[in-house]
Amino acid sequence: MQAPGPLARPWLALLLPLLAGALGSAGSLPGSLAPPRFNVSLDAAPEQRWLPVLRHYDPDLLRATLQRVIRDRVPLWVYPLMRMAVEKLERTLQQPYLDEIRGLCKVLNLSLDDCVLCNLAYESSAFCTSIVAQDSRGHIFHGRNLDYDFGHMLRNLTVDVQFIRNGQIAYTGTTFVGYVGLWTGQSPHRFTISGNERDKGWLWENVIAALFQKHSLVSWLIRSTLSESETFEAAVFNLANTPLIANVYYIVGGMSPREGVVITRNRKGPEDIWPLEPLKGLWFLVETNYDHWKQVPKKDDRRLPAIKALNATGQADLSLETLFQILSIEPIKNNNTVYTTVMSAAYPDKYTTKIRFRKSDRK
Repeated sequence: MQAPGPLARPWLALLLPLLAGALGSAGSLPGSLAPPRFNVSLDAAPEQRWLPVLRHYDPDLLRATLQRVIRDRVPLWVYPLMRMAVEKLERTLQQPYLDEIRGLCKVLNLSLDDCVLCNLAYESSAFCTSIVAQDSRGHIFHGRNLDYDFGHMLRNLTVDVQFIRNGQIAYTGTTFVGYVGLWTGQSPHRFTISGNERDKGWLWENVIAALFQKHSLVSWLIRSTLSESETFEAAVFNLANTPLIANVYYIVGGMSPREGVVITRNRKGPEDIWPLEPLKGLWFLVETNYDHWKQVPKKDDRRLPAIKALNATGQADLSLETLFQILSIEPIKNNNTVYTTVMSAAYPDKYTTKIRFRKSDRK
């Protein structure tokens, strides 16, 4: 199903010149810009960690944006429930992330329940495309587009963060100012992770109930896995088995041949684990927001264009550059795409993110 067809190369020859040099020169292309990159010290007290980042942003603008995210994404009936629950949730929410949120609240003069609600709101609508693939030499490459339906508010808040421990980069990720979770990240010389929403009905009452049971936010689990897991296998086990507040797809790439997997998660555990099998011709995995064993809806088919583009590129020509080009093809990249990241744990210095602006956003 995924072997290049005889017409693939001519199709690619017409397409790729339009996108040539996208990775190396994307900052100069219309609608694409590298985000700011900051260091966040894990050796600092959690409430102080994000202060060096916040200093670069207008607190009034940040506060207004976070409040709008809450207003647009959180049902009105959740507000009083959350305010009643937040005191108890303080005893159940995972550390150090709660204290990091607390520090953000102080700077932005927001209540803790508003800040927690904002971080929960980001968990509910991450429509994405993730690809993990192995080239003909056994190198693993991982790329993702992250799409939000309120992306126009987030493009100017997108940042790459290097999390520093004992003077060394412990892990790297891409996130939004005011949000302590990660949907995209890399543990150098170990593994890479991206997360895609798995839409099984976002029921806030179930989410809050899961929080009381000490279930993890999906983006916090990515961060803790990047911080704590020492191997690809340990990362996959942790992502597959830790109880979560919501369903999700975790896409993981490693260092060695065949180290690539899509984990389809329920709240309690894995529903499916789909590995790379290059010896059987399965040298790439494409995950959007639908179970890979089911057909995607025609109104949102990003899977088939990605498969066609990967087949046209071919395993021998796979690289971070060609992966970026594939993720730049419509509708894989679309009006809701906030950023594109390409990464490889074997080459941590090549971690690259580009914000994908629309013309209307650049006015």
